[in-house]
Amino acid sequence: MGKKTTAIRPFLLLLIVYLMLPDTAMATQAHGDPEGLFVHQLAHGYFAVSLGIFIYWLRFRNLVAETGWRYIQYAAVFLILWNVDAAIAHMLDEQINIIEVERIGQWHLKITSTDNTVFTIILYYMVKLDHLFCVPALVFLSAGLKHFLRDSRSAVPAPGNRSSQLP
Repeated sequence: MGKKTTAIRPFLLLLIVYLMLPDTAMATQAHGDPEGLFVHQLAHGYFAVSLGIFIYWLRFRNLVAETGWRYIQYAAVFLILWNVDAAIAHMLDEQINIIEVERIGQWHLKITSTDNTVFTIILYYMVKLDHLFCVPALVFLSAGLKHFLRDSRSAVPAPGNRSSQLP
């Protein structure tokens, strides 16, 4: 191994340890009242509608017949679900203020709702699991892009192969 690889290993190890031991980890981010939240909520809506138009465009032009575009379509569907999920989480957290979260231990939270309904608490808990939409979206996006990269590499002739190049 080279000196550069050996020198960077302790840094990478410390970075991994630091990332694995967070102080707190919040799934959704709080925004300043009220302008930051409204703009952020509008951005979630705009992103979701844009992805819907993108899916329509992919299907209208029959691009989803190709594997790469089909994976990107799946990514767009999961990102739409993620946007809706995140918008609901922001609404419950910051707009209508019907959820109260209290830390009662290192690994325990107490979630209560001001309307005293179990449905609201379960809904809040479920929308906080937004990674269940975001991670598959990124996996599908990555798979689609890898498929395009693989196709583009196979379409390019080898550097020494002059018979397939134009004069």
